[in-house]
Amino acid sequence: MKNEFVLAFNEVLEEKGLPQEVVIEALQAALASAYRRHVNASNAQHVDAVIDPETGKVTIYVEKEVVDSVEDPRTEVALKDALKVDEQATLGSMVIVESTPKNFGRVAAQTARQVIQQRIREAERETQLRHFSKQVGEIISGVVQAVNAQGVTLGLEMKAEGIMPRAQMIPNERFRVHDRVRALLLEVKPTPRGPQIVLSRAHRNFLRRLLENEVPEIYHGMVEIRSIAREPGQRSKVAVAALQSGVDPVGACVGIRGVRIQAIVRELNDEKIDVIEWSPDPAVYIAKALSPARVSGVYLNEQSKGAKTATVVVPEDQLSLAIGRDGQNARLAAKLTAWRIDIKSLPEAANDALVKLQSDPQYAEIAQHEMDTLPLVEAILAKKAEGRPVTPEEYHLLTQFVDRVERGLLRQQKEEERGEEEYIQQARATIPPAAFDIPLEKFEVSDRVYAVISETGLQTVGDLILQMKLDPDSIWKLSGMGPKAMSELQQALDKLLAQLPPVEEAEIEPQTEGEEVVEPALEAASDELEAVAVEAEAAEALAEAALEAPAEAEASVEMAEAAALEAEVAEAAELEAVTVGEPAEATPEPEEELGAFDQLFSLRPEVVEFEIVEDDEEETDERKKKRKKKKKFVEMEYDPERNAMVVKKKRKRGDVDWDEKWDY
Repeated sequence: MKNEFVLAFNEVLEEKGLPQEVVIEALQAALASAYRRHVNASNAQHVDAVIDPETGKVTIYVEKEVVDSVEDPRTEVALKDALKVDEQATLGSMVIVESTPKNFGRVAAQTARQVIQQRIREAERETQLRHFSKQVGEIISGVVQAVNAQGVTLGLEMKAEGIMPRAQMIPNERFRVHDRVRALLLEVKPTPRGPQIVLSRAHRNFLRRLLENEVPEIYHGMVEIRSIAREPGQRSKVAVAALQSGVDPVGACVGIRGVRIQAIVRELNDEKIDVIEWSPDPAVYIAKALSPARVSGVYLNEQSKGAKTATVVVPEDQLSLAIGRDGQNARLAAKLTAWRIDIKSLPEAANDALVKLQSDPQYAEIAQHEMDTLPLVEAILAKKAEGRPVTPEEYHLLTQFVDRVERGLLRQQKEEERGEEEYIQQARATIPPAAFDIPLEKFEVSDRVYAVISETGLQTVGDLILQMKLDPDSIWKLSGMGPKAMSELQQALDKLLAQLPPVEEAEIEPQTEGEEVVEPALEAASDELEAVAVEAEAAEALAEAALEAPAEAEASVEMAEAAALEAEVAEAAELEAVTVGEPAEATPEPEEELGAFDQLFSLRPEVVEFEIVEDDEEETDERKKKRKKKKKFVEMEYDPERNAMVVKKKRKRGDVDWDEKWDY
């Protein structure tokens, strides 16, 4: 039959839910503390208490000094008694001997009661802290114990209590005592009075965990939740993406006849939930995030200061739906996509585009291409302002007008950004590569100058040189950088650049298949042109020599003139047929007229000018000797259909003047 100690010990284990080792350790520490109080021992003296779990017997072991005659039994022990415990004990040494008082059981029960309870409470709190710290971010269930103005107190497992503040509750949600509530374990804070467990039903991760519990595809990893935007109790937006082909992410979350999403809606006190499909294209993603509103166009501006801005154009009847009540739909879409969204109706966007074209110099080039459309747009907007009906065709014209203006500006901005990047690359190419391997800490300048340039955040000397090439004013504006410091910095950089190997000029690598062969083609065309010119000069020289001969050589003169004319005709035929990268027999197709924006990015033709002699049958012999060389123009331009450079010749033939203008 078990004794009373074992029964009480097992009851404590069951009631507190603590491991046996924890309770035993707490009891032993309490009994050791009770012994110190019982005999008034010092805290510096080592005391151990041992409990037998089977019998409940308590044994106290105390560290004492070995002496001949014992004067203080609390701290001293006789040599003969010490030898029974430790055979190597000597006078003056310290040994641990048993010192359990005779009446210690009843005295300990009275003295150690508070200590035992305190130790058990501490062990209980530590166990609760470890248990709930592992469940942070998970949904736990509790019973409402109290409701007050500050929040709701829930009773959890292991006799712990959780607090749900008002800020973490769903608005207009009411609880009663003994109601069972599910909530997200938000955080666990250790305090002297035990762990403080904070719960939440308003956090967006509470909706995430509910979706994982209700939708097996999310739990098993076939569907991923990319983003959640939530206003508790009112509306939420969830962006989901399929990680496995053949899975409909939106349909999996909604369920058959909406059974899955309706269970979550009931748990969230009838909160509306929009489930949309995530897209890697920001424009498509933003358009879906504004659902149920219909969107006409989304124009992204990633170069804006601060947050990335997206201008969204919607039909006039969809404006209120896109914005939502008190701006809720637009606000949730901005949170979901991490873009700043500017929503405009179609007439408003057209009016803004019209004003920009007329006043903003940045839109000057686009305004030139829209000169014919501006009167039509103004007429439609005037009709709209007067309240007259606007036809669907006119709305379509406004939509296309806004789209051209917005995309034209974005195209110009991208072109400017590309030009800046090329400029930076060119500036970087002039700096020795070894400079980018030298840390700024090893740059030999005075401590004062180093302290100033270290504020720039640059890592290497090459970065510093590049910054001075691109924007020297940014170095001048640094606090403490004066003319003297700037002069010292420039001298140190010049000295360093003189020690580094010079920048090697990049060799032109041969282009591979599929790339435009430009330089070799130009050289080949130039060689052919030179060869034709040499033949023409030879024929001309032959003709002039024949003219200076005696009269009896008139037959030779005629032959020379015929040879010169034949050379010129052959030259014209060859120049018109020469095509870089194509057979000589191929003739270039007529150039198609490019659109307004295509002309901005088309490859500009190069005009090659050379001199050649033209023959005129009506000239006299004297004028043949003194005739001047006339200019002829050869144009080389890119043919996109053939993916090659084409050489074209334009010149004056007979009485027909060449008045065609070419872009240089």
